[in-house]
Amino acid sequence: MRQLRLDQARRIAVAAQGFADHRPQGRIDRRHFRRVIDKIGLLQLDSVNVLERSHYLPMWSRLGAYRKDALDEFTARSGEMFEYWGHVASILPVETYPLFRWRMDAITPGPRTQAMLDDHPDYLESVLAEIAEHGPLTVSQLSDPGSRTGPWWGHGKGKVALDWLFSKGLITAYRNGNFGRLYDLPERVIPAEHLNAPALSKEDAYRELLLLSARHHGVGTLGDLADYYRLNKVLTREVMAEIVTSGELVEAEVEGWDQPAILDPAARLPRRVDGATLLTPFDPIVWERDRAERLFEFFYRIEIYVPEPDRVYGYYVLPFLMGDALVGRVDLKSDRRNGVLLVKGSYHEPGADPDEVAAKLGPELRQMSEWLGLGDVDIAANGNLAAALRSVG
Repeated sequence: MRQLRLDQARRIAVAAQGFADHRPQGRIDRRHFRRVIDKIGLLQLDSVNVLERSHYLPMWSRLGAYRKDALDEFTARSGEMFEYWGHVASILPVETYPLFRWRMDAITPGPRTQAMLDDHPDYLESVLAEIAEHGPLTVSQLSDPGSRTGPWWGHGKGKVALDWLFSKGLITAYRNGNFGRLYDLPERVIPAEHLNAPALSKEDAYRELLLLSARHHGVGTLGDLADYYRLNKVLTREVMAEIVTSGELVEAEVEGWDQPAILDPAARLPRRVDGATLLTPFDPIVWERDRAERLFEFFYRIEIYVPEPDRVYGYYVLPFLMGDALVGRVDLKSDRRNGVLLVKGSYHEPGADPDEVAAKLGPELRQMSEWLGLGDVDIAANGNLAAALRSVG
């Protein structure tokens, strides 16, 4: 069994996610987007826009400044990506479409969907016909979208129907510039070679998804690998045993981990990792919080739903990756009205040199502000890194 020190596991994981590569110089185009997607496998979607929509940030973390409308074109209208339930709502490469057919087939109606089906038995067919004739459409563009029944999840019948058709794979969707979903027929979005590819059994799909997950992790526990595409752990364990027996993945022990690990034998182990970048809370390198703590010794919880007086670090906190270590975190907000990037709190981790962290973080914040179309960076005095960070501007 392969033995890995914790620092080796970190470098493997960071390299697998594309952080051991230098940011490109010059114009960034689809070739660069493809390379990032090859490393991370998907972009998680999230509606919070206090800084920027989260799916834009993994590209920025790995590529630096790029045109967001270019990513919109790539993810929505290139025929190379599609949206589905990958790691929750995600943008995925079309090559993986057949790997999720089992999930589409397994979807069953929840209470809201069943109520809609019972109360409006012909409504689904009418929505599907309307999209076929007039799509792509948003929910508000349906001729009869229904009325909301309350805040948050009080969706009208149109939204319930579209969500059901989307989950079953009968329609697909992509995002417009305002993050709204545009729904369309799959054959108008997904190339026929992927749409009509033979369906895989659930076990075979798990096998392919776990191999992808292992490549994106480099090294991780069984739970880590299952979480990437939100797979059932019991079936994951069965399928993984066959994969390890075949030699495509190997077992490993990582220093300090109380669970065995799975290693991609093709994973790169760089001697060192340079560079520094901020990470969205929904970046694949940190989205599984227990893994982040186990791998980086970095305790991280997003505090969006924590009452403000009870927050430790802030509302929308981004970890700061420097080399192969998470050395700090900043609570950020885009003040779009005044054209300012607000650093509401800044913190370095125990043992990290605040001056060294600030020297790397300061330029990153300025570059991020420019990329977001903002101007000044306003650093509040809150946090144990604030003084050092303010001193570098």
